[in-house]
Amino acid sequence: MRKLVVIFIFLCLSIVNLAAQEVVKSEVESKNNQFQTSNRFMPTSRRIDREINKNVFAYKGEVALGLTASYGMLSSDNSDIFALLEHVNLSGSITTIAPYVGYFYKDNACVGLRMGYTYMGGTLDNMDVNLGSDNDVGLSIPWIDANSNSFKFSAFLRNYAAIDEAGRFGVFSELEASYAFGNNKLAFRSGDAPMKYTDSRNTTVKLWFNPGVAVYMFPNVCATVSFGMGGFKYTSIKQYDINGAETGARTISKLRFRLNLADIHFGMNVHLWSKKSARK
Repeated sequence: MRKLVVIFIFLCLSIVNLAAQEVVKSEVESKNNQFQTSNRFMPTSRRIDREINKNVFAYKGEVALGLTASYGMLSSDNSDIFALLEHVNLSGSITTIAPYVGYFYKDNACVGLRMGYTYMGGTLDNMDVNLGSDNDVGLSIPWIDANSNSFKFSAFLRNYAAIDEAGRFGVFSELEASYAFGNNKLAFRSGDAPMKYTDSRNTTVKLWFNPGVAVYMFPNVCATVSFGMGGFKYTSIKQYDINGAETGARTISKLRFRLNLADIHFGMNVHLWSKKSARK
């Protein structure tokens, strides 16, 4: 009986000893794995710091007062595409102006508000399309006059990255949320028929991505060029006749990302800061 008790106690002590050794072994292996994981290069397990923000383009606490503007004209007198058509008399223009203010809540990161106004106008006196007698295709467009006015209010978040160590040249990415409203007026006449008018009122909500480049011409004056790359856009249109009665309505929503050559804006910023030694 004593032998059985001694054997049982010996077995219990052996099991406890083995369990303790396994616990110690597992703790050591866990520490080794943690050490190896923290020191190995794994792109999926550890963020790579490329030190993009090492060079400062704009300092925390700065206030930027800016203005972006664009202007374009289209005329049948100076465009080669209208040489394919006959009796074309077309002229039009588009003007955009948008002042804004921004605050740098940290180095190279700015949040701000923007308001803007856009005017588009054009007149088409006449246009005849003749693709030749063999094609037997012809088209005549009467006198048309159109103009559009829109106002926009937006909030934006912009992040800069300096290209050089002095922080004079940089690139930026901008995310803009905007609300715009306005109206389009169209007048047209065909032959001896009386003039006809239509009026539409538009409301647009956009979430847009605008990257660009920036360069300091003076220590506190910065020139920018931004490009509209697309995003989400929702538009609601209601159309009215000359008496103000609603004649139709439609909505448009789209999501697209591409370079829009008509959405290129040139701007000028004036940076104000409290520390005189912030930038030399």
